[in-house]
Amino acid sequence: MKKIFSSLTLACLLAASMSAFAQDTMQQDNMKKDAQQDTMKQDNMQQDNMKKDAKKSKKAAKKDQMKKDDMKHDDMKKNDMKKDDAQKDQMKQN
Repeated sequence: MKKIFSSLTLACLLAASMSAFAQDTMQQDNMKKDAQQDTMKQDNMQQDNMKKDAKKSKKAAKKDQMKKDDMKHDDMKKNDMKKDDAQKDQMKQN
């Protein structure tokens, strides 16, 4: 009877220690997976931010180009106005 009781106790202790060890390893595996998912999310966020920055820079370049074009047209208007003023002066003199 003693032998059966001692072997049963030993089996329970071994089973308990094995289950505790298995739980610890499962937790570590889950932590590793979570860390990998976090890094993947961060990478995706960085890529999204880079895409947005690229779009913003393209938009800014277009705006700058449009401003330059507008400035050219303004200069042309000024030149036309100067020519008109010169013509008026000539007509007044005649």
